[in-house]
Amino acid sequence: MIERVEAALEKIRPFLMADGGNVKVVEITEDLVVKLELEGACGTCPMSPMTMKAGVEEAIKKDIPEIREVIAINTTPAQ
Repeated sequence: MIERVEAALEKIRPFLMADGGNVKVVEITEDLVVKLELEGACGTCPMSPMTMKAGVEEAIKKDIPEIREVIAINTTPAQ
């Protein structure tokens, strides 16, 4: 499943990278929830919730319809 998610992300990564960001797969749960970490500029962008739903989640679900949800998590330790 991870390979399929990565393949779907490769289609949108150039757009994220053009704005100084990226996305990393953290986990795919047993109930088919994809947990991603937004990196670079995407991690602090005020538009990142829209990017997640309208861009990243849509791209993944289009290629892998059985995915139930795509969520962003923060794996960076708080300072």
